[in-house]
Amino acid sequence: MAAQRILVGEIGRPHGVRGLVKLRSFTADPAAIGTLGPLTDAAGTRHLGITLKAEGLAQIEGVTDRDAAALLTGTRLYADRAQLPATDAEEFYLADLIGLSAVTEAGENLGMVRDVEEHGAGAFLVVGEGRGERLLPFTRAVVPVVDIAAGRLTVILPEEIVVPPQPGEEAA
Repeated sequence: MAAQRILVGEIGRPHGVRGLVKLRSFTADPAAIGTLGPLTDAAGTRHLGITLKAEGLAQIEGVTDRDAAALLTGTRLYADRAQLPATDAEEFYLADLIGLSAVTEAGENLGMVRDVEEHGAGAFLVVGEGRGERLLPFTRAVVPVVDIAAGRLTVILPEEIVVPPQPGEEAA
């Protein structure tokens, strides 16, 4: 089932003394985040009006000083799915991947996509549960086929990389 709210950005650290914040937009056009209307926090309880001031900078409605802006650092911003443009046939939102079945090309079931995480170098899929959980880079090489309609994606497992301990690291 697709998420009703989609992560579209994150508030960064304060900029200056008048309440401006750095804003990281996850929309295809970074300026589009300012057109989505009031956004909500992760809990969906706090509504945040965003006014873009310059590339990467924004004013949050009701925030007028650095201390208030600092309290919002790290706040993830969500938009209602209905506020976002519809996707084309070959497009999807990363939130659409959650709940899909992950299978290898040979048909081996790896489990369900539990989450999609962003670590700065691109998205990663969290597949499976417990000890069988895997963190897979969401790249075309690892995930060549995404079939939202069928509820599954095809995974080519990357080779495991083993880094032997370096001199002096054996005790660690």
